[in-house]
Amino acid sequence: MYKSLSLILSIFSFSILYSQIDTSKVVSSEFEAVEIIAYFSKQPLLGLTSSANTISSELIEKQQSTTLLPAINTVPGIRMEERSPGSYRLAMRGSLIRSPFGIRNTKIYMDEFPLTDAGGNTYLNLIDPASISSIHVLKGPDGSLYGANSGGVIRIQPKGFNVNENKGSLLLNAGSFGLFQEQLSVQRKVNDKYSFSVDQSFMRSDGYRENSALNKMTFQTAHKWKYSKKNELKVLALFSDLHYETPGGLTEAQMLEDPTMARQAAGPNPSAVKQKAGIYNSTFFGGIAHESRITNKLSHTISIFGSYTDFENPFITNYEFRTEKNLGIRTYLSYQDKFKDNIEWQMQLGFEGQKGWSDIDNFDNNQGTPGAAQAKDELDNSQASYFYRANMKFYQKWTIEASIGINQAKIEYNSLFPETTNSSGEIDFGDILMPRVATSYLLSKQLAVRGSISKGYSPPTIAEVRSSNNIINTDLRPETGINYEVGLRYETPNRRFIADVSAYKYNMSNGIVRQIDENGADFYVNAGEIDQKGIEASVWVYVLPPDTDRFIRKLNFQTAATYNNYRFGDYRVDENDYSNNNVTAVPDYVWTNTLTFTFPKKIELNISHNYTSTMPLNDANTVFSDEFHLVQLKGTWNWKVSSALEIQFFAGIDNLLNESYSLGNDINAFGGRYFNPAAGRNYYGGVKLWF
Repeated sequence: MYKSLSLILSIFSFSILYSQIDTSKVVSSEFEAVEIIAYFSKQPLLGLTSSANTISSELIEKQQSTTLLPAINTVPGIRMEERSPGSYRLAMRGSLIRSPFGIRNTKIYMDEFPLTDAGGNTYLNLIDPASISSIHVLKGPDGSLYGANSGGVIRIQPKGFNVNENKGSLLLNAGSFGLFQEQLSVQRKVNDKYSFSVDQSFMRSDGYRENSALNKMTFQTAHKWKYSKKNELKVLALFSDLHYETPGGLTEAQMLEDPTMARQAAGPNPSAVKQKAGIYNSTFFGGIAHESRITNKLSHTISIFGSYTDFENPFITNYEFRTEKNLGIRTYLSYQDKFKDNIEWQMQLGFEGQKGWSDIDNFDNNQGTPGAAQAKDELDNSQASYFYRANMKFYQKWTIEASIGINQAKIEYNSLFPETTNSSGEIDFGDILMPRVATSYLLSKQLAVRGSISKGYSPPTIAEVRSSNNIINTDLRPETGINYEVGLRYETPNRRFIADVSAYKYNMSNGIVRQIDENGADFYVNAGEIDQKGIEASVWVYVLPPDTDRFIRKLNFQTAATYNNYRFGDYRVDENDYSNNNVTAVPDYVWTNTLTFTFPKKIELNISHNYTSTMPLNDANTVFSDEFHLVQLKGTWNWKVSSALEIQFFAGIDNLLNESYSLGNDINAFGGRYFNPAAGRNYYGGVKLWF
């Protein structure tokens, strides 16, 4: 462990040493300004009032092409896990104690279309990484404009909406544990008015552990049509068919004995292998957006979207079938103007609403075959958000903005089986006002300071109100809180060095916490107050700018550090007092580094490192995970065959240091089954063609 840490520190020190070169003595290359799509437009990151990051498609491609996890984890304040292939979990400025799988607290969009459905669930694992143009991250509560969230907002830009040239690619990848991956991507700019993309993928893997195989097929298409000078239409459609097996958690003794085993039989409960535990998810997601520039100052945007999901989950104690249907609309007016060229201002007024219908049926699981009925429920949920934002910029230096949203959430339920005296009803989470006030000031052309106060709000999701114990919990309340934040951004005149730091304090009330019963089924309780404090810092350095005369033609370095000080307030469960304990599943420290070397002959080497400190795995803080250093390598060689064809050969190593770690733990697990061991050192390689 100490040798691996010394290696990482040596690389980090090497990069910092080079970054201190006097930029006035090097090639005066000026790098492009970092821009982010936020608050209804694309704008430079330097003067933004929020803590934010942009993940480019280039950064995604430099990592393993099968998953978004390494790229997303380069953003401080975000923790993404993959307990087994395909089983994603993600938390932004929060813990994973709400999430058995999936995403909570965070609102995710694909362009103008919310991927987060009306029930609060987000199936991020349906998206293929190769179909993404960029990812834009806004950290901290932003419910004033984007509906319910307490962690932040992620906007994924699909390929097809910003096509500048005709191009296509085909990727074939194979690796350890029976991995095979195929990706086909085609973008076409038919003319100045119409462009589109088609992205198709297939992936399979046997997995590192027993009962952890994955099969995934996706098809995505995006179209943009500027049918008149002032009107534009965008269409997005995604279909994904996903099946992955779920191996389940192990005790520490089982993990040490054989980390590749799946969950074993215990008491009356059979093993994961015997029950054929897994997830089947077939989803169609689509939307149509229209933008009209009514005048030079006034525009209107409207998007209509929906999804249909067939979900099947053979679990240890039951076999679940879910049918989920969602429809929604998002629309807003935007107006912008100037006063004497020194003051710019704009405002937006809009509405976002979603309606969802979920049918959930549970049966006995007879070794992977549905048996007798256990429970059948219908849950209809709705969410609505009315929002207004005003923004003013003075002399291109000082930005002040204020926004406010009124959010509503309701769930109507009807228990069909077994019938009870309270078999139907409504859970109304009420109307909540969500304001945000923020400012940013340019102290110089390269240095900006910012601050904000905002309210967070996250109602329980359908999967939490009606969790795997098959009980509809009418007592669960939404998380709310106030976030206070300050930050600083700096960039050198030619943008060879960019730094960003932020500090925040979020006082959460009614924090939602996951618990596990003796059968392994989850349920949720409100944990009272949770005090969340954090510091996040990022640095991007072009250590060596492009130069064809050097052996190292180019060297880029990126580092991100996160410090979390999360503590429970007054929190008791039965006779147990967890007050003032560390919040479950939150590491105190996370540190990521990325080095990219470019050599002659278009050879490139990417080295990424992730350090995650220990974290408590139960609310009592009696069990902790081990810290780990995860190092990954990927090398590429590009060969330009002709003006119309280029071939890339690539190879990579995952977990170079062969660490024993768990990338995704089961929280508050009954029987001590906390651990989902990740693979040791493993390999992959393949070829990619551009045409």
